Amino acid sequence: MQFLKTTTNKYLFLVSVLGFLTFIALYDFNIHSNIEWFIIIALAGAILLLNHYPILLPPKGNSLSMDSSIFLASLFLYGLDITLAVLLINSILFAVTQRKIVWWKHIFNFSSYILMIVSSYYVFNLTGGTIGSIDINNFISYLISLLTYFAMNVIFVGLFFILAAAESFESVFRELIKEALAPYLSTLMLSLVLAILMSSKSLFGLFLFTCIAFLLSLAFKQHFLLFKEISEKANKDFLTGLNNHGYFKEILEKEVTVAKENDQPLCVVLLDIDDFKKYNDLYGHIQGDHLLQEFGALLKTKSEAESYTVARYGGEEFSIIMPNTTRQKAHSFMNELRKKTNDTYYKGVERLPYGCLSFSAGIAECEKETYNTSELLNKADQAMYAAKDQGKNLVQIYNQYSEYSAQRSLSLEKELEEAEQQLRIFLSKDVYTYRHSKRVYQYALNFSRLISLSEYERKTLILGALIHDIGKIEIPREILNKKGKLEPHEWEMMKKHVTWGKEIISTNKKLEDLIPLVELHHERFDGNGYPYGLKGKSIPKLARILCVIDSFDAMTTERPYQKTKTFKEAIVELRDCSGKQFDPQFVEPFIAMINQLDDTNLILEDDGMVVNN
Repeated sequence: MQFLKTTTNKYLFLVSVLGFLTFIALYDFNIHSNIEWFIIIALAGAILLLNHYPILLPPKGNSLSMDSSIFLASLFLYGLDITLAVLLINSILFAVTQRKIVWWKHIFNFSSYILMIVSSYYVFNLTGGTIGSIDINNFISYLISLLTYFAMNVIFVGLFFILAAAESFESVFRELIKEALAPYLSTLMLSLVLAILMSSKSLFGLFLFTCIAFLLSLAFKQHFLLFKEISEKANKDFLTGLNNHGYFKEILEKEVTVAKENDQPLCVVLLDIDDFKKYNDLYGHIQGDHLLQEFGALLKTKSEAESYTVARYGGEEFSIIMPNTTRQKAHSFMNELRKKTNDTYYKGVERLPYGCLSFSAGIAECEKETYNTSELLNKADQAMYAAKDQGKNLVQIYNQYSEYSAQRSLSLEKELEEAEQQLRIFLSKDVYTYRHSKRVYQYALNFSRLISLSEYERKTLILGALIHDIGKIEIPREILNKKGKLEPHEWEMMKKHVTWGKEIISTNKKLEDLIPLVELHHERFDGNGYPYGLKGKSIPKLARILCVIDSFDAMTTERPYQKTKTFKEAIVELRDCSGKQFDPQFVEPFIAMINQLDDTNLILEDDGMVVNN
């Protein structure tokens, strides 16, 4: 029984056996009358025709088939026996006409339809429904029967995807219901329309229904093709035919979400043609456009062979999304592509410095704590320019400890003074928040020297600590300075300061690296924080560090609505909440720093500077 080795195959076998046994147990093998056979063949033929002409729905091209409408109409009008006969004839005809479909899919579909039809039939009977002409008094029975049919279909398909793709129960069923609910329920309701037509006009009603469904199929197909054509034009770069910048970022958002949810590797590559400006100066923009087209075609061919998504990012810059790809595999692929580019002749490239066409590329791998796609692209961008700085015609993997990160972070030093000026606005509104931010900044400055951080991370943490509460500018003064416990609606407003802070920081391109610290410093390690309820290492590392620092200072300094703790009490609280509110790897090192500060009699003054007593 080699076939039954996998869980998926066991599931298919179980459903198939159950379906066949149900058919054998319930189907009346007595010969039908000529009229019944005529109805059975007519219904099976209509299903076969409509399955060949499904209704295509934009934007994804999901198909809407009318077979379920006909099965259910047959069930309500003629009962279980004739409906099972219709299913049997249709399945045989479908298997003969669609021989390219693997055999087990035919068997699984036949069996699952049996179980869906039988379940709907018995639910219909148990809820008081009567077989025959459509009766308004049976409406509740019709509705429950239709919902049973839909639920059984979702369960059969959902379980298959869960076992085959090892996806979570929640994600599969959420996606199935989201995608199928409206169109599927529409086809089920159409079963009542067909039943009404057939109960009054018999097979002529079936003919009318089939003609209408066929014409709808043709109309929707034209509509879908037009939609697809317009969408492709909107998503494509007009010169190279590759995906454009906007569509690339849209795809990247989805791929990052999938990679994080399924804990799969994902790499992003940015590459820039070396000395392209010189090529344009030598041969003109028309020849330069031809070069971009030819290079784009090479990129597309090589990338699509690996199921990668390639786009023109802008000018002579291109980008590639590599799902299920580690940084090592991405580096190997890009180096092979670089060599292929070097070895492929393009008109005029012999006058370039390398005597051939070349590019510089940067690779960044998505990690669990990657905040967003902008952070990922920034890393790839840094690595790409590092490759250019090292002489071009190179592929560089992003490394947070590399010199280029440190060089880039030096610019943050210049923003400290600007951030300090913004923070001083608090002096006129909330002296506590201003002083709290200065103390958190000083803690971050000291702590960043004790833990393993790159120069870039250190600067980002320090500056983020200084302005992490900038969003409280938007909180009314009476709430900020209220004595006693906040009301629920006041607390909800207070929590919005992280979102408002993000909006304020987002207006300054130079400070975009600080957004995760400003927005996420109230996320908890156990997932019970805000604003998103992120958990564990899905929270960026620097935000997890800032959460410890921010909470410690909040506990140990006077607040209008909370009693102050001593350092010892706050340390106990940090340890109690380690693994819950705080990342354990940063709690003990921070406590060690606090104990060291206490032992050497260091104090924090109002201006945030550390001095000796």
